[in-house]
Amino acid sequence: MSLLRRIESARPGAESGAPTSPGLPAPVGQPGGPPVGPPSAPQPPSRMLSQAPVRESFREVKFRIQNRVISDLDPKLDLSNQVEVRRQIEEIFGRAIDEEGLALTRAERVRMLEQITDEIIGLGPLEPLLRDESVTEIMVNGPRQVYIERSGKLELTNVVFQNDDHVMRIIDRIIAPIGRRVDESSPMVDARLTDGSRVNAIIPPLSLVGPVITVRKFAASPFTVDDLIRFGTATPEMFDFLKATVEARLNVFVSGGTGSGKTTSLNVLSSFIPNDERIITIEDAAELQLRQEHVVTLESRPPNIEGKGAIPIRELVRNALRMRPDRIVVGECRSGEALDMLQAMNTGHDGSMSTGHANSPRDMLSRLETMVLMAGVDLPLRAIREQIASAVDLIVHQARLKDGTRRITHITEVQGMEGDVVVMQDVFVFEQTGVVDGKIQGRLKPTGIRPKFVEKFETQGIHMPPGLFGFSF
Repeated sequence: MSLLRRIESARPGAESGAPTSPGLPAPVGQPGGPPVGPPSAPQPPSRMLSQAPVRESFREVKFRIQNRVISDLDPKLDLSNQVEVRRQIEEIFGRAIDEEGLALTRAERVRMLEQITDEIIGLGPLEPLLRDESVTEIMVNGPRQVYIERSGKLELTNVVFQNDDHVMRIIDRIIAPIGRRVDESSPMVDARLTDGSRVNAIIPPLSLVGPVITVRKFAASPFTVDDLIRFGTATPEMFDFLKATVEARLNVFVSGGTGSGKTTSLNVLSSFIPNDERIITIEDAAELQLRQEHVVTLESRPPNIEGKGAIPIRELVRNALRMRPDRIVVGECRSGEALDMLQAMNTGHDGSMSTGHANSPRDMLSRLETMVLMAGVDLPLRAIREQIASAVDLIVHQARLKDGTRRITHITEVQGMEGDVVVMQDVFVFEQTGVVDGKIQGRLKPTGIRPKFVEKFETQGIHMPPGLFGFSF
């Protein structure tokens, strides 16, 4: 988006829910300000005289200064040069404040400058929430209600937008750089921010509360194994085991409910892939942040305004098979691409990974059956199950517990077929030991059964501690 378009979209201003400011005087000669000419005699106080709300006074002053800054900015200024843009905004802002003679405290001046800068080159009222590292999710339910998730719990904020149009301008600003669109003919959109955070927007007439934005935040630097251990997602021994499964080129699915942390866990598992392999990632909106040298990132494309030109994940999976991949990582299997993913796993692309929505490891297999049927291929159910049993080696199931924490609750081996049933065996399960200060306590405990694929570890020189599968730690 050009600077001219961006600053024009910011011109009406926005209310970011900042604390109110005491008594900002209006300029001389303006409504609400001192009159021009000699001072008149003091007037007796009157209860009948109404005063504008303090919040309105702060907002109106901010809007006036913001319009002044926008008018004086150089429209040819390169928006990518954030340092220069911010310098000009600060310079014009300071000059406007001095010329209008506004009595602002230092805190008020800093707050107003931040809000104006966010409106012109940022995402307006969302910027403070995006900068807050403790916030993991932002939910805008129309212009007057903004929730956040912090430590797994929902909180209502004091952040508000001016109106529906203000929310729409922020949505347009998010999706414009990646070529997406949202309007009455296409009222839903998935997008991402520059840091990889996932964004979903849905607007009227589908939404009856106004434009709705949901931002699933991702850390600027991806979470590491040490981070997940600190969060209690799993133990160090479990991540050593999972690292061995990735290095041994087992095919892994990460299952779990919405918001359970599947993508974060997939990102960590992907970090175990050796640096000398060619990795191809396929996603609806690119979120994975792999640090290996040889990574090719593919992203699906929605249809254009005429309803044509869509490139779904399934076509990208098929195309990836022609790109000489060592590993294929699909951000999430939702429909027919599951069939192509299983075929890739069964045709020499060992070590591939993906995620899927499910409530348990067994449900993940049922979901895979359903998704294969969605591909429109007339296959008998037994043939589908044989494909699944042959392709998938391990299911890592993650859940968000009642206290808001995200834990790996099952690590389950897919052993094969017995009759018409896919045989599964839990290798590790989460055992809850109690609740302390509202936090669920527990550990990922071995079931005492040694998985069959351990033999594959030995042939590749990967050795696990002898008591790993038989004793708790």
